[in-house]
Amino acid sequence: MKNNSLDSSDFYDINSLLKEEQILIRDSIRAWVKDNVSNIIEDAALDSKFPKHLIKGLAELGGFGGFLPIKYGGAEIDFMSYGLMMQELERGDSSLRVLSSVQSLVMSNIYKFGNEDQKLKYLNKLASGEMIGSFGMSEPNHGSDPFSMKTNFKEKNGSFIVNGSKMWIGHAPICDVAVVWAKGENNKLAGFIVERGMEGFSTAKIQKKWSFRASETGELIFHNMVVPKENLLHMTDNMGDLYDRLNIGRFGVAWGSLGIAIECYEVALNYANEREQFGKKINSYQLIQKKLVDMLTKITRSQVLVWRLSLLLDEDRATHEQISLAKRANVKMACEVARISRSILGGMGITGEYPIMRHINNLEALVTYQGTEEIHTLIIGKKITGISAIR
Repeated sequence: MKNNSLDSSDFYDINSLLKEEQILIRDSIRAWVKDNVSNIIEDAALDSKFPKHLIKGLAELGGFGGFLPIKYGGAEIDFMSYGLMMQELERGDSSLRVLSSVQSLVMSNIYKFGNEDQKLKYLNKLASGEMIGSFGMSEPNHGSDPFSMKTNFKEKNGSFIVNGSKMWIGHAPICDVAVVWAKGENNKLAGFIVERGMEGFSTAKIQKKWSFRASETGELIFHNMVVPKENLLHMTDNMGDLYDRLNIGRFGVAWGSLGIAIECYEVALNYANEREQFGKKINSYQLIQKKLVDMLTKITRSQVLVWRLSLLLDEDRATHEQISLAKRANVKMACEVARISRSILGGMGITGEYPIMRHINNLEALVTYQGTEEIHTLIIGKKITGISAIR
């Protein structure tokens, strides 16, 4: 079998199923990551600080809200292209995919629910990286259960007063604007566009974390925060409106975790092709070859999975259960591949000369990020049995 694909990891030649524009987007992101990220990301992770100078370059590549209309700063790319972009960004580091994914999530919320004034005020600035956005739903005690959120709002004197906090929020310490969800009377839910500098709004950075180290992760805090009426984004009594907006983030994780797996596999393959032990290259040993085959098999399954899911999304036929399955399956797959890769590298696998341990640590966050493995299991379980095991 002749494989003309660009990657050693593309065993089923998925590349041949992609459009020319999709390949161009993927390859441009890959080249940008190699030229601008690969040589600095280990130090950034060790320093636990996001390299902010990358924001402009990623914006110029269409990394923020690329699927939105050109009028609002997007490029009108399809979801296959967006997924490939997430794959290449997370190959570099999870902090890059988080930056793009969260920014796009904020933009998609404003585009979906916002009025024309709100769209024109925020979307182009978010697309250009002039503004950095955060998405506030998870709370210190209610990550997987937004029904029980404690962040609340009340109307007063023509404005809204918001109290509470959101935890584990990407870009919280550096955000200029945040889309924040809160609960009101009679289980009303409201989304607000919150700007830094608003009375009663502050942020904090989560210190001493072992995962997502190069990503700015933190807390959004609201103490009698005053939100003008024009910053109300959406009011609803349907929790489904919130869940629907999470789909783009979970889709990004499904593709991004595949990117981590591909990177770990290719690092291990290259290492095995060069490393000598007992007088022979270790790629000649049966156990090493089995590990490489196991990794490639897992990756190939996941490539087919997200390729099909992207087609469904582009046809507006994907369900949130299908997105949950892809997120759950691909993160689990990537965890397995990364650990096999680390074993092939031996002692070198734990050093900063290779990206494996950084990716393993990031994957530990992805297991619970954008919905835990257990929650996605129950979402799928409800779909196939018709019975909710949650409530």
